[in-house]
Amino acid sequence: MSGWTRLLARHWTRIGLTLVPLLVALLHATGVMPLGALQRLDQVLYDARLRATMPRTLDERIVIVDIDEKSLGEIGRWPWSRNRMAQLTDELFQRQQVAVLGFDVVFAEPDESSGLKRLRQLAQTELKDQPGFASRVEQLGPTLDYDAVFARSLANRPVVLGYYFSSDRGGGRSGVLPAPVMQPQDLLGRPIRFTHWNGYGASIEQLARAAPMAGFFNPIIDIDGVVRSVPLLAEFDERYYESLPLAMFRLLMGLPEVEPGFPAGGGRAYQALDSVVLRLGQKTMGIPVDERVAALVPYRGPGGVNGGSFRYISAADLLAQRVAPATLKGKIALVGTTAPGLQDLRSTPVGETYPGVETHANLISGLLDGRLAVRPDYAMGYDVVLLVVAGLLLAIALPLLSASRAVIASIAVLAAVVGLNLALYLGAGLVLPLAAALAMVLTAFALNMSYGYFVESRSKRDLANLFGTYVPPELVDEMVKDPDSYSMTASNKELTVMFCDMRGFTAMSEKMEPVQLQELLNSVFNRLTDIIRSNRGTIDKYMGDCVMAFWGAPVETAEHAHLAVKSALEMANAVRRINEEHRGRGLPEIGVGIGLNTGMMCVGDMGSQVRRSYTVIGDAVNLGSRLEGLSKVYGVDIVVSESTRQLAPRFAWQELDRVRVKGKAQAVAIFWPLAPAERLEKPQTEELKAWGAFLKAYRAQDWDACDTLMLNLQRMNPRKYLYELYSDRVASMRLLPFDPAWDGATNFETK
Repeated sequence: MSGWTRLLARHWTRIGLTLVPLLVALLHATGVMPLGALQRLDQVLYDARLRATMPRTLDERIVIVDIDEKSLGEIGRWPWSRNRMAQLTDELFQRQQVAVLGFDVVFAEPDESSGLKRLRQLAQTELKDQPGFASRVEQLGPTLDYDAVFARSLANRPVVLGYYFSSDRGGGRSGVLPAPVMQPQDLLGRPIRFTHWNGYGASIEQLARAAPMAGFFNPIIDIDGVVRSVPLLAEFDERYYESLPLAMFRLLMGLPEVEPGFPAGGGRAYQALDSVVLRLGQKTMGIPVDERVAALVPYRGPGGVNGGSFRYISAADLLAQRVAPATLKGKIALVGTTAPGLQDLRSTPVGETYPGVETHANLISGLLDGRLAVRPDYAMGYDVVLLVVAGLLLAIALPLLSASRAVIASIAVLAAVVGLNLALYLGAGLVLPLAAALAMVLTAFALNMSYGYFVESRSKRDLANLFGTYVPPELVDEMVKDPDSYSMTASNKELTVMFCDMRGFTAMSEKMEPVQLQELLNSVFNRLTDIIRSNRGTIDKYMGDCVMAFWGAPVETAEHAHLAVKSALEMANAVRRINEEHRGRGLPEIGVGIGLNTGMMCVGDMGSQVRRSYTVIGDAVNLGSRLEGLSKVYGVDIVVSESTRQLAPRFAWQELDRVRVKGKAQAVAIFWPLAPAERLEKPQTEELKAWGAFLKAYRAQDWDACDTLMLNLQRMNPRKYLYELYSDRVASMRLLPFDPAWDGATNFETK
């Protein structure tokens, strides 16, 4: 079984846990189990994208003629008489010279405010005998028939009336609908999901004949009450009618024909349009739509008179001719209202009280610019693919990563999901789902972290109980990643062992109180232990004033010898600093002797049923203990075997001797680490060179050369006890005859 397979097998529970939110997200994305919370989140995310990227500039092409509070105050309550509307229409076309005029209001009932109907009744009843009354009434008829006046004003002008569709039990119908823009046969038998209505309220016949172009102004109100889209086409009695913005846009473009835009490769059963196609001669334009044949409104910014998206002009100012002539020349004019009492304020992604008329203005602006985002028909497929890729990636990666790396990986996946979504939105105008992927990633991360904290932390506690008193916490953290690989079972490994004995405590124990001695010993042990643990060492045991440690188990460490030597040097320096503190406090100084050896050792849980410990045993361990004892003989704080020195080449070494200790028939070279090699200064380098020449002469029994070289060494370093030791040895050896069998080793077989 490969390493990856083994890792996956060990973490199958966490992988399965990560797949749970993926499964739930897929059920939502495919519509099998839609979740309202995720649908709402998608809407919130769409609103945030829209607000963050929408233009906030004034569109000078479109102007809103506002029936505002000021107009109601000057002209009177709504609805106004049709002669007023005729006056407003004439002002807009004759004096202001607008290009197109659209009404976001409906004229569903005849206007009888002039009293003409009553006058005609009087002329036929009470006043029929009044001379000239009836003829006078008929003379006044053309000016008092306000509907006729308004109709004459509308006729032969680029005007689009507004109307509304309704859906209720009664299916009420009033007024006259415009001609439909598409017939059922245009759809080639495909069951397109149009927005369907069964009633309507349109302008009266007299006005509809004068201005045959009309468009419905119904928006689509989402479940949260927000208007995000407007149907471009809607179905009524199996015929298809255009919206007010589309009708105005077509009028501007020269009245192109409306055709369905089928997606490439879509079969006859495909229930959505890819676009609404406008065809004028050989030229075509595709307007992207969603599955409801609706367009997302490309809002430009906060709405209202001071919103900054479109220019608002009070209808009262136009009627009073307070607006300079030709101010609106060539502009698209929409008549609507912002007065709260007229109930044409909507909740939108960019404002909770947004004028409905500005929704149409935004859509016309987007049509003019070709700036319409769309929810494509393949949004579900995109969501499913994204969920599967991100979910499987997290399911495999999170269980194998540490907590910090899992956070980084989750953030990276989140960033990729959001970045791709935003790039497609900004670059291609695609509104794609995001909520399910975000929720899946965050939930998968939370479940993994919770599992790691509540379940796998138990493994960490178990390992900590086994190894915590021996092993540094950071090594326990490494062990938790693969707990099955660590146990107390004994095994043979190449390790480096250390014995560290503190000199001078026996003498101090005779002069210090037990509690004071205990505090001093604990303080020294704490500092030395911290050094060992910081270098990935494992504490074996404390034996009186001696500490035993080893490197390379339970966590394998390739540089176990290097780390052991580094620890020894740092411990020797720490003891020097301790002595400086002791001198300042009047306490006795201490010394240290450290022995290091590398070799095959048996490591594991050993002892009796009463007491056990994780320790090392073997010949190599015994040699390490013997080397610690030799540190006092050679007057150095650290003695290291040849095997350890070979595995730690980044230090500068001084060979001390070749020794034959108890239990070892073969002589062993021993060394003293001076410092990291790069820190060795030139005088020390020269001293080591001279010392190497001395040892060569010493082992050749050339005592005269030894005396000469020793004088030079003692001049270089007069206080070094090692040179005094060898000076005495040379003096003693001179008294002995030359021994050709001598190998230059010193025997300590009794120690």
